[in-house]
Amino acid sequence: MTSQTIPDRWKLTKISKIAVKGQQRKPDAGEQFTYVDIGSIDRNQKKIADPQTLNGSQAPSRARKVIEKGDVLVSLTRPNLNAVALVSQEYHNQIASTGFEVVRPLLVDSRYIFALVRSKQFVNAISGTVQGALYPAAKSADVQNFELPLPSLAEQKVIADKLDALLAQVESTKARLDRIPQILKRFRQSILAAAVNGRLTNSESETFSIVLVEELAKPEKYSLGIGPFGSNLKVADYREEGHPLIFVREIRANRFGDDATKFVSDEKFKELKAHRALPGDILITKMGDPPGDVTIYPASRPEAVITADCIKLSVNEQVAVRDYVAYAMQSKPFRNDVLSISAGVAQQKVNLTKFRKLTLPLPSIEEQTEIVRRVDQLFAYADRIEQQINNALERVNNLTQSILAKAFRGELTEQWRKDNPELISGDNSAEALLERIKAERAAIKPAKRSRKKTNA
Repeated sequence: MTSQTIPDRWKLTKISKIAVKGQQRKPDAGEQFTYVDIGSIDRNQKKIADPQTLNGSQAPSRARKVIEKGDVLVSLTRPNLNAVALVSQEYHNQIASTGFEVVRPLLVDSRYIFALVRSKQFVNAISGTVQGALYPAAKSADVQNFELPLPSLAEQKVIADKLDALLAQVESTKARLDRIPQILKRFRQSILAAAVNGRLTNSESETFSIVLVEELAKPEKYSLGIGPFGSNLKVADYREEGHPLIFVREIRANRFGDDATKFVSDEKFKELKAHRALPGDILITKMGDPPGDVTIYPASRPEAVITADCIKLSVNEQVAVRDYVAYAMQSKPFRNDVLSISAGVAQQKVNLTKFRKLTLPLPSIEEQTEIVRRVDQLFAYADRIEQQINNALERVNNLTQSILAKAFRGELTEQWRKDNPELISGDNSAEALLERIKAERAAIKPAKRSRKKTNA
């Protein structure tokens, strides 16, 4: 924050100048304590949310840092994720991981420092110092050397109070927005349910035929099938170019042809003729938690090969409208049927033979076409709302950082300073505060041990 303009009477200083180091100790074997590690931090709410209760004999080697009420925890691992928290009374005198830098403010409002470590300037500064590829981590010195603008103690408290109120409003707004995608998900499912029971088109469901999945497939031999097994395809067959492979993750995300796409050679592609997917084929995940995700392979993509955990269906357009079949397979009743024929411990796996015998309600071709038109129309409406919500969430997230930036430029308390000059000057000034902190730090600094002289 060195380059930013700060109000008169504020001072630039480093975290190391206004905080002290906490104690470290190894928990006794018989004691019970609350252990706060990186995974205990709710990164969205910026608080300790799910700590462990351990006995000293179970304590991991990283359980060493004693924390107190008012301490500010900053994760040194992946600092860009901003796993930070303010220690409450509930966790006073408990133990945190050495993966945290514990900032213990001295004669400074802890809430002010807590707000500081949530700011974009702090996150960017600490993230820019990370080391290591797999688990990038900052160092203690990176946090301690961060330069911050320091107002008087009275102004710190006013800023913290304003931030508590403003950010609570932001979080309340965000919480309401976060609920809307689930509402839209239920809305889409209600549309699909109405589509397959006749209510969407005000028709009698009794007029729908009940057909087997295998009856919807084209008469060609490989129009309903599953990806390769065993020796047909190995990791060694993967190439960086050629004919694309389709994995479960791509069907689930409904996204094909990204940087993670793998390919097979022309020779292997010819060998795997039975497992090809053509543009327009319906693709279903055969494994997962849960399985049964459905999408249509885009017309813009080339012929591909489905892997062993995927099912393809080439719909016979003389029997059914492809998009109607895809929508019907996404409906909750059909998804429940898929789960009923799935088994597995770690992951559920669909039985293909039983999948072929599942049934779908099928109206006339004309009504299927009308159902697809109405579902498309309603889904497009839901998509527009979802996009608006995403845009609003982005603005809300930016608003948090905008408010924090204003706070540390002194803009939230500009009028307050004009109204209370006596609280930012003389003995109440930031400069005087730094002097008191310096004296306090010197008073609590442990004396160096002198070496005992030994007789020769």
